[in-house]
Amino acid sequence: MISGGYKMPYAIDCRNTVVAPSFHQLYRPIQSAANGMPPLEARGHRPLKMTFDDQLKALIFFHLEEHVSAQHLLQVMEENAFARDHIAPEQGIKKSSFAEAINSRGLEQLIHIYQNLQANAVSVLPKEHADLGELIGIDGSLIDACLSMHWADYRKGSKKAKVHLGFDLNRGIPRKVFLSDGNGAERPFAIALRKTDTVFLR
Repeated sequence: MISGGYKMPYAIDCRNTVVAPSFHQLYRPIQSAANGMPPLEARGHRPLKMTFDDQLKALIFFHLEEHVSAQHLLQVMEENAFARDHIAPEQGIKKSSFAEAINSRGLEQLIHIYQNLQANAVSVLPKEHADLGELIGIDGSLIDACLSMHWADYRKGSKKAKVHLGFDLNRGIPRKVFLSDGNGAERPFAIALRKTDTVFLR
């Protein structure tokens, strides 16, 4: 049992783990992108159980290791030595505190990190199809808003959100991201993404 009080059904394969040097190398650009980021502050008088740094590392680790759910990630952060020492909060975290942090905090900080990383990438990555001008792919998709979305699929009573993405096809990176309600139309965001001498593909 972990601190959240539920059973651990997953077998941990110690051979399939991210080694510390590779994860820290991957995370290094984020540290510079965090310059000037607004601090993540606790709501009310209770101290934060996860810093934004903890939160972002957990999300990156979740996608790198392809965990199947938040429960799976929490189990790994308790049982796996690397995850426990380099990913999990120093004092560990319970399931309820983890869910609250992931689902309701850090959006402002994530936007700051994204905008800085995107600006840095544009200045470094070469254009692979410069002769075709600016090529931007646009798409609007419902967001998998939590680490396990099976319960929310197609339920009429569930709140949904949509991400509208402008993807830079020359450099292979996102250009801009907008968020809307789940039933939001794509056209207004396509107009917002438009700029002179840009070809849009859907």
